[in-house]
Amino acid sequence: MAGFLLNRLWQSIILLLIVSIIGFAILNMIPGGPLSQFALDASMTQADIERLTRQMGLDQPLPLRYLDWAWQMLQGDWGRSYRDGTPVLQVIGRHLPATLLLMGTSTAISIAIGTWIGIRGATHRYSGFDYGATIGAMVALSIPTFWFGLVGIYVFSLKLGWVPAGNMYTIGDQSILNYLHHLILPSLVLSLVHVATWSRYMRSATLDVINQDFIKTARAKGVPERRVLMKHVVGNALLPMITLAGMQLPTILGGALVTETVFTWPGMGRLFLDSLGYSDYPVILGLLMLSAILTLLGNLIADIIVATVDPRIRLG
Repeated sequence: MAGFLLNRLWQSIILLLIVSIIGFAILNMIPGGPLSQFALDASMTQADIERLTRQMGLDQPLPLRYLDWAWQMLQGDWGRSYRDGTPVLQVIGRHLPATLLLMGTSTAISIAIGTWIGIRGATHRYSGFDYGATIGAMVALSIPTFWFGLVGIYVFSLKLGWVPAGNMYTIGDQSILNYLHHLILPSLVLSLVHVATWSRYMRSATLDVINQDFIKTARAKGVPERRVLMKHVVGNALLPMITLAGMQLPTILGGALVTETVFTWPGMGRLFLDSLGYSDYPVILGLLMLSAILTLLGNLIADIIVATVDPRIRLG
């Protein structure tokens, strides 16, 4: 097991290095470069642009600039925002809790509902519920997340007035209930597509386990069907789902970007779009690296959990 985990950790480090190289190169090769926002200022002269170029080290070759940036990042200095000179980590830190709250809530909802739908669909195969769940999953996977968000705002906010149309809280009221009230609609919208994905995978995994010989043996011994389902089927079917949870993290991050924009949720997705509009490259790179770290960390944690509970890996 130790060898398995060390191998996964080494792979994660290599992937993180590749992501940093590609991300840094692409952002620095975009037309206009990091100084494009400054060039739009009518008061900036060519001498000012050249001075900023030297101060920011942009006159150095790209490989040297990458090495300097990577070394500073390893030391905890992720740069400063072009907008107001605030350290990048501080800028991201102000928006990270909102994204983690939205992602955590939507993930919990999608796992709980998707697991139940998948298990019920597998145990009632070809029933009306199974066909309905399949059709619903196809519809949810075919329609963009922002469309669900706009429909949700129109129906539940504008027409029915049940939930707020956006923002994370009401100004002047930062109580827990107010946060939860604002969280309901965006978390449900973000979880909708992932419920569809999770339910389809869970259905397939459950069907695969149900057809195994040890399940047939348990039934032949007279073990109650509910015990067979809860103890043997669900436990074994959830193992591949743990890996899926780690693999879905990039999708959840991408969905959070769209959802946060639709609902004006002050998370990393909104920050990313705002930074793109301002050509705030240090913040964009910081968000890219943090997203990569969270994704790799999620997959690594999933691997650790699977290796801990699965004896085939633990004893391998």
